[in-house]
Parts: sequence; C-alpha cells; structure tokens
Amino acid sequence: MAEQLEILSTETHRQLAMHPFARPHPHMVQIVLPEIEVAASCCPVVLAKSPETGRFAVVALFGFAPGEVLVEGAEAGNAAFIPLDLQRQGFFAADDSIAIDLAHPRFAAGGTIPLFDAMGGPTDEMRLVQRAIGVLMGQAGPTEAFIAGLVEHRLVEPVDISLQFDDGQTMSLNGLYTVSGDALAALDDSDIVRFFRSGWLQAALALRGSLAQIGLLARRRNERLASGLGQGWA
Repeated sequence: MAEQLEILSTETHRQLAMHPFARPHPHMVQIVLPEIEVAASCCPVVLAKSPETGRFAVVALFGFAPGEVLVEGAEAGNAAFIPLDLQRQGFFAADDSIAIDLAHPRFAAGGTIPLFDAMGGPTDEMRLVQRAIGVLMGQAGPTEAFIAGLVEHRLVEPVDISLQFDDGQTMSLNGLYTVSGDALAALDDSDIVRFFRSGWLQAALALRGSLAQIGLLARRRNERLASGLGQGWA
C-alpha cells in the first residue's frame, strides 16, 4: 500500500483516531541502545546484517519466522517490552514536525484512540508516539556507535542455533550475531571502563544473556503446537 504522508496538524487531523498498533506483529523489530536491557528481559536480542547495506542493526526477536509471535502478550500489544518502532507505527519524523501515513493500517476505520483532546492538545497516547519518535531519532547515532565499538573490538560472533520441535520440524537461525563472551572478557581494563561508562558494557552483557530467551520461545512454540494453535497469533 502506497504511503500517503501528511504533516500532522491539529486543524487537519483533529478527528483522526488510531488503533493501539497494527497487526500483524512483526517477528523481528529493530531497536536502539536504551531498549536493549528491557528487551532482553523478555525476548532474544541479536545483531542482524541489513541485506541492502551489509551493516549491523540491533533487533529483538518475537518469533522464529515471519508470521510467528511467541513473546507472551505481544500479540495483544501487552508484552513486557513494546519496541519504540511499534509505538510510533504510522508516524514519521519530518524535520521539526511529525508526518503520518494515512494509508497505514493503524489509521484504518474503527480506531478508538484520538490523537488530540478536546482542547486540541495531544492525548497521552499521542505523547507516547512523540516520545518514541524523539528517542529513536536521538538514539540512532549512539546505537551506531555502540555497534561500531563492538565491531572495532572484534566482539561480534555468529549465533549458531539449531532447534528441533515436538512436531519433528527443525529450524536453524542463520544470519544472526551476538557478543562473544571470550572476547569481552579479554578486553583491556581501559576499554572495559570506557564500555561501562558509555553504557555499552551493560548493553553487550544484556544482548549476550538474552540468548537464554531462545529456549523459552522454543518451549512456547512447542506448547502452541501441542494445543493445536500452530504458528502466528494466539
């Protein structure tokens, strides 16, 4: 569906309402540096290379394949972690303004969340969108610097994970990367201090530790198979 971008304004969009978020929930969402520790508490966080640029991005995994969402509550928008990129769905930064894509499913008929209150000011939900855009814009550079720091110190290693499910299906997670524990432990003291003071050390440890969430998602997938729900939305 083609984008229909317009600059958001009280006059033009006073009566516009939105849905909480647009389905389907993606199985992989790009996140920024401040989100890593929170995301790691409920889903695997890994590095993935862009097929277009070959550059790394930090992503949160909500499932193992497109159309599959295994994080508890994510399908209803009530997960413990809701990525900023989903919070701002349908909204985009446009210089010092915000633009909206009226063709986005978030603005389909039946939306119940107003963008503006009776006085023409942004509603609490719209303020969350504004904040999400602001953080995403402000943290793009620091996130790129974090990734560059990992690459520079050779801390990035491939994730080699093969899964086997109760229905006999096997699955390999390819093209994903994490932080090497051995390389992290081998950092000089001065680099450790620099990583800690910049918040990179905490993020790197959270990213690596979040791999434990893969087993949890696999168990949920097996439970879903046993209940006959299969993949996708519960």
